[in-house]
Amino acid sequence: MDWINILQNTCRALTGVDAAYFALAAIGLNVQFGYTGLLNFGQAAFMACGAYGIGMTSKYFGIGMWWGIPIGMAFVIVLALLVGIPTLRLRADYLAIVTIALAEMVRLIVRSVRFKQYFGGSDGINGFSIQFRELSPFDPGAQYGIKPFQYSGYTVWTLLVGWALVGIFATLVFMLMRSPWGRVVKAIREDEDAVRSLGKSVYSYKMQSLIIGGLIGMFSGVIFALDRGSVQPDNYSRDVTFYILTALVLGGVAKVSGSIVGSMLFWGIFVFSDNFLRELTKDQPLRIFGVTVMQKIQVGAINYMLIGVGLMLLMTFRPQGIFGNRKEMALDAR
Repeated sequence: MDWINILQNTCRALTGVDAAYFALAAIGLNVQFGYTGLLNFGQAAFMACGAYGIGMTSKYFGIGMWWGIPIGMAFVIVLALLVGIPTLRLRADYLAIVTIALAEMVRLIVRSVRFKQYFGGSDGINGFSIQFRELSPFDPGAQYGIKPFQYSGYTVWTLLVGWALVGIFATLVFMLMRSPWGRVVKAIREDEDAVRSLGKSVYSYKMQSLIIGGLIGMFSGVIFALDRGSVQPDNYSRDVTFYILTALVLGGVAKVSGSIVGSMLFWGIFVFSDNFLRELTKDQPLRIFGVTVMQKIQVGAINYMLIGVGLMLLMTFRPQGIFGNRKEMALDAR
């Protein structure tokens, strides 16, 4: 058992690019779910808006890559309006159903053969992050930092940008939720009828929350796409939203710090479990009392099963997460 390698990979995962883009997506989901009580299960669709906005500009539109950010914002607003207009007046579970369907619709549209000339089909869009790489002040071939936190120059650049965006949006959400607007959306989560009786437009505030959370999630997709240098439709499946939700609940809903720490812990636990199981099955299958219970090729699937079991246990014994308050989990789903 190579414990040094396991611990090094776990430490890198705690502060890696995956944790950064998950934190951004979780902050956006927290605005919608944690603070406003909107059961959005389609955050991956908003992430795809940012990723495809960046990818399509330079690849198909012949304009600078950075035009992808306002284009991605436009995509988010259109999607939020499409899903919000017919559902935000209904019960929360209707929104959950529609957002799951929305995320799948977006994924299937961008990977379809019919629209391949625009979205690249199942192959996605590749080779569009040159402008971002050229802005890096670091030598892409050099290694920076000390073990276990040692990265290539390009990864360091992506990490700096990613975690800077996490800091910016975390501060903005922290301040926003202490403003009059934030107090209204938190009141909507608790009892929207009481808020409506005070003359507030609950529908309007819900729409604003859905758009704001989607825009923050869009930047998560941007960072993910820039790091990979490609956009693949299956990277934005419905599973991604549930992993982000798991990270959010792990850290604590309605807490900005919970969005960040939960994402870091999610990837730390995920990588630790994956590396540990691979070490157990490296030389031979894992057997208990002579019965084979796990082979090396099954590690990936079993690791995801453990995540599901962990989420069930978390929701059963500590639904408020590490930093959360149990009262914050009370949603008015009427």
